[in-house]
Amino acid sequence: MPEQVADFSLGPETAGKRADAAVAQLLGVSRSTAASWCADGHVTVNGRAVGKSDRLPELGELQVSRPEERDPLAIVVEDVEELKVLGDEDDFVVIDKPVGVAAHPSPGWVGPTVVGALAARGYRISTSGAAERAGIVHRLDVGTSGVMVVAKTEHGYTLLKRAFKERTVDKVYHALVQGLPDPLEGTIDAPIGRHPGYDWRFAVVEDGRHSVTHYEVLEAFGRASLVEVHLETGRTHQIRVHFSALRHPCAGDLTYGADPKLAADLGLTRQWLHAKKLGFTHPGTGKWVEYESDYPADLAYALDALAEHRV
Repeated sequence: MPEQVADFSLGPETAGKRADAAVAQLLGVSRSTAASWCADGHVTVNGRAVGKSDRLPELGELQVSRPEERDPLAIVVEDVEELKVLGDEDDFVVIDKPVGVAAHPSPGWVGPTVVGALAARGYRISTSGAAERAGIVHRLDVGTSGVMVVAKTEHGYTLLKRAFKERTVDKVYHALVQGLPDPLEGTIDAPIGRHPGYDWRFAVVEDGRHSVTHYEVLEAFGRASLVEVHLETGRTHQIRVHFSALRHPCAGDLTYGADPKLAADLGLTRQWLHAKKLGFTHPGTGKWVEYESDYPADLAYALDALAEHRV
């Protein structure tokens, strides 16, 4: 990563000061930022790297190789080997998104993204919408795997975005939820908004946005049940929040109240939630198309463990 080098001559005013405090004062950065630069070896005195708590001598040369700050919304072009292409048309590309990949760059996320992976493979993505969300007409959580469509042209972006807004897209998810929902088939109609007490979480709240989830139990295993979910709306964390509100959180979803012991028994390090199928009107031909994704290895392992009564 390109760096900006700053040199300072030490004197009585910095003698005995902690390295992180001196760097913060000299460069006008936060103490925590200066400490991280020390930890990464970017701060030296007379050519020797110093730790954040090291005291500075009265004389000498302090050098700071200041890392170039990365725009948190910049698209990092980086391929993701596990990301599979399920369909490639003039107006869109349909992918099978693996766990651990975000749809697009966002503040606080430093991992791989769908837009970055597609760029690495030479795909031209629609420039409609915000630059960092190029071509993104819907999203899957970082911890959710499965089918996702990305627009390649402005025409595709406009029609697909409209289809999601008008709820003409068939979004089918499979989730493994704890216990057995009662009734076995039903609709969860409960508004979702920001959780009043926790950052990065959502909840069923009175003044939340209208949210509707339809579900059907496909198979009951005792400790957990496999359900098929059709989303009428598409709120952030909607399935996770709705089933948590029913006291049947997705297995492995510790953020929304899942049992950590069951998660460990099933080998889960994320929520058991998979975007199984996606159907929509082709923006070029006007015909209905559907794409489907198989369960990834970690989710399949958990299902097998339940079916074989290993847990």
